[in-house]
Amino acid sequence: THHSSSTAQQWRELLCFESRNTSCLKSYYPIPLRVTLYIFFGVIIILTVRGNLLVTFSVAYFKQLHTPTNYLILSLAMSDLLLGILVMFPGMIHTVESCWYFGDFFCQIYMSSDVSLSTASILNLSFISVDRYYAVCQPLLYRRKISVNVVLIMILICWSISPIIGFGIVFLKLNILGVEEFYYNHVVCEGGCVLFQSGVSSIVSSVISFYLPGIIMVGVYVKIFLVAQTQFRSIQIAGCVNSVKKSNTSQTKATKTLAIVMGVFLCFWTPFFVCNIIDPFISYSKPPELFETLVWFGYLNSTVNPIIYAFFYSWFRKAFKLLTSGDSFKSDISETTLFTE
Repeated sequence: THHSSSTAQQWRELLCFESRNTSCLKSYYPIPLRVTLYIFFGVIIILTVRGNLLVTFSVAYFKQLHTPTNYLILSLAMSDLLLGILVMFPGMIHTVESCWYFGDFFCQIYMSSDVSLSTASILNLSFISVDRYYAVCQPLLYRRKISVNVVLIMILICWSISPIIGFGIVFLKLNILGVEEFYYNHVVCEGGCVLFQSGVSSIVSSVISFYLPGIIMVGVYVKIFLVAQTQFRSIQIAGCVNSVKKSNTSQTKATKTLAIVMGVFLCFWTPFFVCNIIDPFISYSKPPELFETLVWFGYLNSTVNPIIYAFFYSWFRKAFKLLTSGDSFKSDISETTLFTE
């Protein structure tokens, strides 16, 4: 009897809610590991929120940064910032504690925000690629085609479609359409909060939120670089005026930086989306730890974006310095020249 009572004690410790028989199992990590994980995730979240706040504030504050391209960068930074606050923070507690303690409704909000914000990121990147296409391939039409109003419409489309997809999938339970019985009998338990998807749901949502925009973006950037090379050669042959050369160089530099942002996004999120599509077809046999790791790898993309801007854009570095030095509180520095045309 002593043995069976110690087993029961051990079992109780491994449940999210000890008193409920519908509770999920709990993975219990030793204290040193938990502290290490909290520090690790905490640093990532602080970097994400701080970096994206700086990008958002820089573009909003400095008048010289009020350009169509930068408004799209601001929209991308907003999706990364919200991901840091609404998704990464509760995600950290969920990952380390291995249980969800915030109730069913907040679990749905958390899952919806997760899908919405990663969709918003890729839609923003898609619109950025359209902006870059006109800047490099149709420079004479650029100001007419990509006006501030056009960009605001792009941003509006992005922030309308993303929540419809994210919240629609979760709140209308489209993710479990056709596999409800399996879900309620084998998956759902108290203290769990994972977006379970049927085969159809994982394919449709992954294609709309990732594969389709991803393929289009890669195609657009390949086209841009082919055109840019042709232009560069014709400028060299003609030995064109310096001003043309200079404006071309600055556009090409901006395009290269944004192509890197896109490439980094695809690198960070592709492993998760590949896994997401395969899992329903191998009877959900992928270990949850693998999914958890790949999701966090995807989240890291939001941490890295501001670092890419700071590394490649001298004017962002200047804006960051001015904002973090506190000068903006002493006097109005919004008219500061951050770069010369």
